[in-house]
Amino acid sequence: MAKKSKILMIAVPLVIILLGAVVYEYGYLRARTELSDLRDAVSTKSKIAAKYRALIAEKPRLEETLVARREARKAENSRLIEGQTSAVAAAGLQNVVKGMITARGGTIASERVEKPESRGKFRIITVTVDAVMPDTRALTDTLFAIETQTPYLVVRELDIRIRNFREPRDLTVKLKVSGLTGGG
Repeated sequence: MAKKSKILMIAVPLVIILLGAVVYEYGYLRARTELSDLRDAVSTKSKIAAKYRALIAEKPRLEETLVARREARKAENSRLIEGQTSAVAAAGLQNVVKGMITARGGTIASERVEKPESRGKFRIITVTVDAVMPDTRALTDTLFAIETQTPYLVVRELDIRIRNFREPRDLTVKLKVSGLTGGG
């Protein structure tokens, strides 16, 4: 029995040491790595939460910027001739120019729509109008109204002739007026 007791005396501490090593290796070290991984995950999630909080805090400023940009775009679009197509926009331009001429006592002899020109996103539409104006005052008022109109219009060509040299009152006027449209 003494021999068994000696082996037992050596085996028990050895088993305890081996058991301690196994518990240390598979218990303590694994728990420590899992705890470290959890701390890293918490740190990452807290950083993400801080970024989300910053974005949420920025939301009112972004909404104000968006509203301001929409208003600016609306103001810029008011300077363009409206129309879904170039033909519709040209008809609108034709009506605007005709209205300005007839409002100042002029009469329209003929009107034509020129071929639209592309300029990137925009198209330049042009209308040629032959009209008879009663005097130079009506002509200057008409030209002023065209040039200061919103949407912006530009007189590209202007040809003025006296209709009757003996009575230089009536003027024959050929106007080429252009405007921008955003439509295709």
